[in-house]
Amino acid sequence: MKLKKQVTVCGAAIFCVAVFSLYLMLDRVQHDPARHQNGGNFPRSQISVLQNRIEQLEQLLEENHEIISHIKDSVLELTANVEGPPALVPYYVANGSWVVPPEPRPSFFSISPQDCQFALGGRGQKPELQMLTVSEELPFDNVDGGVWKQGFDISYSPRDWDTESLQVFVVPHSHNDPGWLKTFDKYYTEQTQHILNNMVSKLQEDPRRRFIWAEVSFFAKWWDNISAQKRAAVRRLVGNGQLEIATGGWVMPDEANSHYFALIDQLIEGHQWLEKNLGATPRSGWAVDPFGYSPTMPYLLRRANLTSMLIQRVHYAIKKHFAASHSLEFMWRQTWDSDASTDIFCHMMPFYSYDVPHTCGPDPKICCQFDFKRLPGGRISCPWKVPPRAITEANVAERAGLLLDQYRKKSRLFRSNVLLVPLGDDFRYDKPQEWDAQFFNYQRLFDFLNSKPDLHVQAQFGTLSDYFDALYKRTGVEPGARPPGFPVLSGDFFSYADREDHYWTGYYTSRPFYKNLDRVLEAHLRLLRSLVSLKQVIINAAHYLVLGDKKTYHFDPEVPFLQMDDTRLNHDALPERTVIQLESSPRYVVLFNPLEQERLSVVSLLVSSPRVRVLSEEGQPLAVQISAHWSSATDMVPDVYQVSLPVRLPALGLGVLQLQQGLDGPRTLPSSVRVYLHGRPLSVSRNEAFPLRVIDSGTSDFALSNRYMQVWFSGLTGLLKSVRRVDEEQEQRVDMEFLVYGTRSSKDKSGAYLFLPDGEAKPYVPRDPPVLRVTEGPFFSEVVACYEHVHQVVRLYNLPGVEGLSLDVSSLVDIRDYVNKELALRIRTDIDSQGAFFTDLNGFQVQPRRYLKKLPLQANFYPMPVMAYLQDAQNRLTLHTAQALGVSSLHNGQLEVILDRRLMQDDNRGLGQGLKDNKRTCNHFRLLLERRTLGREVREGPSTSYPSLLSHLTSMYLNTPVLALPVARRQAPGPALRSFHPLASSLPCDFHLLNLRTLQAEEDGLPSAETALLLHRKGFDCGLEAKNLGFNCTTSQGKVALGSLFHGLDVVFLQPTSLTLLYPLASPSNSTDVYVEPMEIATFRLRLG
Repeated sequence: MKLKKQVTVCGAAIFCVAVFSLYLMLDRVQHDPARHQNGGNFPRSQISVLQNRIEQLEQLLEENHEIISHIKDSVLELTANVEGPPALVPYYVANGSWVVPPEPRPSFFSISPQDCQFALGGRGQKPELQMLTVSEELPFDNVDGGVWKQGFDISYSPRDWDTESLQVFVVPHSHNDPGWLKTFDKYYTEQTQHILNNMVSKLQEDPRRRFIWAEVSFFAKWWDNISAQKRAAVRRLVGNGQLEIATGGWVMPDEANSHYFALIDQLIEGHQWLEKNLGATPRSGWAVDPFGYSPTMPYLLRRANLTSMLIQRVHYAIKKHFAASHSLEFMWRQTWDSDASTDIFCHMMPFYSYDVPHTCGPDPKICCQFDFKRLPGGRISCPWKVPPRAITEANVAERAGLLLDQYRKKSRLFRSNVLLVPLGDDFRYDKPQEWDAQFFNYQRLFDFLNSKPDLHVQAQFGTLSDYFDALYKRTGVEPGARPPGFPVLSGDFFSYADREDHYWTGYYTSRPFYKNLDRVLEAHLRLLRSLVSLKQVIINAAHYLVLGDKKTYHFDPEVPFLQMDDTRLNHDALPERTVIQLESSPRYVVLFNPLEQERLSVVSLLVSSPRVRVLSEEGQPLAVQISAHWSSATDMVPDVYQVSLPVRLPALGLGVLQLQQGLDGPRTLPSSVRVYLHGRPLSVSRNEAFPLRVIDSGTSDFALSNRYMQVWFSGLTGLLKSVRRVDEEQEQRVDMEFLVYGTRSSKDKSGAYLFLPDGEAKPYVPRDPPVLRVTEGPFFSEVVACYEHVHQVVRLYNLPGVEGLSLDVSSLVDIRDYVNKELALRIRTDIDSQGAFFTDLNGFQVQPRRYLKKLPLQANFYPMPVMAYLQDAQNRLTLHTAQALGVSSLHNGQLEVILDRRLMQDDNRGLGQGLKDNKRTCNHFRLLLERRTLGREVREGPSTSYPSLLSHLTSMYLNTPVLALPVARRQAPGPALRSFHPLASSLPCDFHLLNLRTLQAEEDGLPSAETALLLHRKGFDCGLEAKNLGFNCTTSQGKVALGSLFHGLDVVFLQPTSLTLLYPLASPSNSTDVYVEPMEIATFRLRLG
């Protein structure tokens, strides 16, 4: 009662302050003293008067917003610091639905009006090259271009270089995949260590030699195995510019499916290693092998203080178009950027591949003759049947002339007379003979060319940064600045085709089991790093943070204190849930919330008895939903039960539950179950703990509902049909169906990389009708549709806030008996999308897409790392995903996702195998239907779009679920457990604490006293309805007080840095208040005390 009174009083205070503030606004506008000082002489223009008043109102609204925010914080602090009320018990009403009483605490959704301006866009100049527009305008024809098959004939006059000579940089490189056809260790043992060993000796033989390296993971392993003398030699080579580490990431990452957390983390890992061991700071990016390119990567490289970058695998038609318009080098700018602060200079390689035959010029038959690894007698030769010849005094003039012709033709595609010529391929330079053949023969060619002034050419070995530095010098700008006349580009380079209609869109989904596992591992890595940084405790000691009396506990690594809620027998297995054995003494479970926001979520645990009582940390009994645990469509697992309950957890915090054997009648609430057999002669398990009804042949549609929506399902298929919001009469069509794609019968077929379907998808036709299982209960209800190849679960949470506002959808897919087929899920709606749809890039930004009829079906698929959506003037439907998959919208109002692929052949891209190692895979989604606010029509430009704040939070809930850690059984009474609140309050809800990672100290193996804090402020669309959402959300115009963020910890040192912490951006400050622009990622070096 005391709490209710306090909340009531505070709520009344908020209302009074709001009303009084509005009164003061009007009063101040009407009695503005400045206005009376003019003696009633109004400006002639009534518009200017109106503008002044609007500005005053905006200012006053901001003041009011800040007042309300302060009161909200006070109320939340008040409600958090008193003991919780008795647990509320759901009740069943006459219409057959469960009602969960509202919590006796307020919820705030307080968005600063200024924070809504960002998504409206309209700032800054439009770039000359917008990739969505380029794709709409290009014919994508495939005309034979002669020797440059995908291009055109290039002509020049020998006098073109009379006024400014051609400067050529030949850049030796070796691309080393950290795991592809061989494992990482096998590649290292058999090839990579030899490449790097040869590099040290061969570069020292001649100071004119150069080499670049990209993959720090291999370099670090090699470094650990070489002598101090060799390490010193490497540092000298880096110092004198002979060896450059390009990009400097741990790997050369895929840019389609990777999450931005992973992209940044591997970049920090590589850069921190380089700084510590080599004193090197990368300047230029090198990405020759990703299959298409995301603008997220140039943003990250620019924020890491790199000034230039190179890309290669771009659609051949776009390369041709850019070559013809001299646009192969451009400033790559983010779509939201209004002041060019994200610009990075980008070089696009013009030809088919990054191997030697496709890098010296347009004619691969000639260029192959200058790959001296292919000299007669070697293991590889030229496919064009004309082998290289060693360079001698007798042939150097003829050979140099032939090569110079290619150099000149290639240079005609660029705006400057500085030319980049890569010289390498995958795992090249592993034998000393190749180093000698390439370097000796090219040096003879260079010496000849450079000795002929009338040729107007200067050729040499160079690094990537040597090339960019020379280009900047020639064009008269500082490194990283925009050279005069060079275009600005925004957008991405998906999807990629290397020839004909061979689109690399299959790999967006290939091996989805591992894509899902990747996301799980990322969430755990972020979790552990955050805990370690907050308390600087050992990684596996999350228990230390919840111990009430730490002195009574002694850590024993042989006897873990905490277990995992799920375990995997091996890396190929789906997780299996831990069953908590109930007994007379309490069993404890520690719950971790990886989000920087307080959250209310349903937590489900498996227990050994349906007679279970669950208590809060304070010992208060909690209402729970008890359900059966099923091993198949009709079989319950004996003696295993699922207990589910809503739990409110602090931001980045730990909570504690007690489980006891025993029955609490009013609070232990069983689920009811209906099983639809559709005439199949199956027996269904029964348990006296649960009401169960078997329906042999019913096909009528049925519905589930919560406080926000009613959801209809087909009685025949068990799949979603429509959704109706509780405040609307009209249903919204949202129906699902499964589809199957085949592959072509011709020579070229789908494989691990390529998607080459035999036409449009056909409906999935199961051998038997599905068994449907409908579970209803107080905290969640769900429909399980069990088909031969897929079990789909659609769950509706009966909770206020994020969990209850969307549908939880999971598909357990098993297509191990398929032959050259792909299983897809299609969602059909009445949304008038007009051929447009939206997909995210790396979970960082959203890219508008358009279905292009002129392109083949497979070209219209795009990567979907975390979300895709459709929208019109009234509604937006977002499909959130917990694993990267391929997505498209092939028809108006539809979204289509490829769930898994089983293909029996290689697609001739080097892998040498099909996709036949399929696993049982669980794909997890959230489906969110949002309504546009009246008067908030879509105002986004064609190149920008943003999720709502609710959509951002839905994605976070999906990708970072609550982690349940059962406490191991203890023989003797142990120390008391208590919750852990590391943050004094939640972050503003447009902020994401992206990473909080301990840095490595100078001494090996020891953590630094300093921590890296990465904050991302998300861009969001305010035009989607945000009333009665039932969760707390406040924005702060980009301001965060870090000094008061961490509970019980002071920020004793704070310094803003570049993304990977190599460059300080300002001096350490006494102020711990920080400001972050929308969409920006800010990195800080901090020390907590």
